[in-house]
Amino acid sequence: MLGADACALVVQASFPCFTKCFVAGLVPAFFRVADAGFREQAMTTLGFVGLGLMGVPMCRRLLAAGHPLTVWNRSAAKADSLRAAGATVAANLGELVRDSDIIMLCLANDEAVQAVWQAEDGIRAQLRPGQLLVDFSSTSPALTRQLAQQAAEQGAAWVDAPVSGGVRGAENGTLVIMAGGLAQDIARLQPIAGCLSQRLSHIGSHGAGQVAKVCNQLIVASNAMLIAETVQLAEAAGIDASLLPAALAGGFADSLPFQILAPRMAQRQYLPLQWKVATLLKDLGNARQLAAEHDATLPLASLAADMMARHAAAGYAEQDLSTVIACYQADSEER
Repeated sequence: MLGADACALVVQASFPCFTKCFVAGLVPAFFRVADAGFREQAMTTLGFVGLGLMGVPMCRRLLAAGHPLTVWNRSAAKADSLRAAGATVAANLGELVRDSDIIMLCLANDEAVQAVWQAEDGIRAQLRPGQLLVDFSSTSPALTRQLAQQAAEQGAAWVDAPVSGGVRGAENGTLVIMAGGLAQDIARLQPIAGCLSQRLSHIGSHGAGQVAKVCNQLIVASNAMLIAETVQLAEAAGIDASLLPAALAGGFADSLPFQILAPRMAQRQYLPLQWKVATLLKDLGNARQLAAEHDATLPLASLAADMMARHAAAGYAEQDLSTVIACYQADSEER
């Protein structure tokens, strides 16, 4: 083994030769391979389908990070602001699939995901081997496993990667991502996840990410009803409910939903829209379906779902989750 002095002499002797080769354009092969790898990663093209409350701010973060991005939405006008920010707007869904190495979905429900997957010129029709599909939507685990299998039959990969953190998390890049799929496919998602989220967790195989999201939404939706109940009790007892978030901050009752929802409920301030009632109601439906499949019981979540369903039927389905405080106002007025 050469000592430090001998190694230094070897480097000194070799450096002029290396320099001549570099100047002559004879770059060592490993430098060429590394450069090709970096260029390949830099040229990865992204496609994003679904420009709703979450999709638009997520796309803005991808563009800000320098990712080449093509977008498509059923309502084309929603893509205008992203076009101005540098995104390519696909003329149709098939064009987006053909032009993208990684295709991301952020859609409302199972039906919306199935629609873009099965469309005549949609994802499945244009899918090619090597492409990666990343589904940020909150859908049923059963559908996820079905679509992942169909993608694999065409040589493509599927990762279910539902997110939590709401619009604020999407805007700030502080979402949490719960991923299901193969480790090598989730590794391809990591560079993208870095600008969208504070954490990406590999939960398990296909569908596991959606199971984790169901668990997340079970807590969020049920907690929202309890927060509304808390606000109305405080008001009925004669205290200013808007003081509760600061007073309870850091205690066992504290949570991010509490800090966001309680002030909005206390002030009856429902805009800007953060979470749609319909979205949480859909997620509670997924939770009840999953529980039925596995012979589990959800008494508290079922009560929250029933109350939220009545609230949605009263005309609040497309409004913010903070409006559930109106459930308690209605009950009070009836008494």
